[in-house]
Amino acid sequence: MKLANLFKAAILAAGITTLSGCGTMNAVSNLEEGAGTTFMQIWDKWVAADGDIAEATMWEMKVQEGVPLADVIDAINAVGINRNIKNVGELPLSEELKARGVETGVVHVMSFCNPDTARKMIDFSPAMGGFLPCRVNIIEKADGLYIYTMNMDMAIKMGRKMPPELYEATMQVRNTMWEMLEKGSKGEF
Repeated sequence: MKLANLFKAAILAAGITTLSGCGTMNAVSNLEEGAGTTFMQIWDKWVAADGDIAEATMWEMKVQEGVPLADVIDAINAVGINRNIKNVGELPLSEELKARGVETGVVHVMSFCNPDTARKMIDFSPAMGGFLPCRVNIIEKADGLYIYTMNMDMAIKMGRKMPPELYEATMQVRNTMWEMLEKGSKGEF
C-alpha cells in the first residue's frame, strides 16, 4: 500500500514538473485546499473501475433493504424542500422504457437546482452550466437500489478558487446533495 502511494506521488510530481512550463503550476496554485486529496480519491476510484470516469466521479450509496422506491423519492424531495433546492424535473426512465416494451430495472432521474447559486456559478465559470441542474439518479442493480450523484467535492475543490460567498453557497448545495443520498438511502423524511 505504501509503495502504491509513493508511486502515485512520484507520477504526480513528475507530471507537475513536466507540465510546469505550460501554466500547470499557476493552475495548481488556484485550487481550493484539499484538491490533491480529492484528486487522489478520484484517481483511486478510476483505477479500481478500470478507467470508468463516470464511476470515479460519482457518489454512490446503496438503498437499505426493504425501502421502496416511492420512499426513496419522497425522502430526496423532502431534503430538497427543507434545504431550498427546487426539484426542476423527474424522468422515470424505466417507466418510459417499459411503455416501449423494454424490460428494465428502476432508472429514475431527478434534477434539482438552487437558481441563485446556479446563476452565481455560471457567472464565475460559464462552463459549469454543463453540470446544471444537479442530478440524483436511482438505479436498480442486481443487489438492490442505488443512488448516484456527482461528487461535488471534485467540482468545488479541484476547481478554481471561488469567491467566499460563492464557495459558501456551493458548499450548501454540496451538503444538500450528500444529505439526499443519506436520507434517500434510508427512506428517511
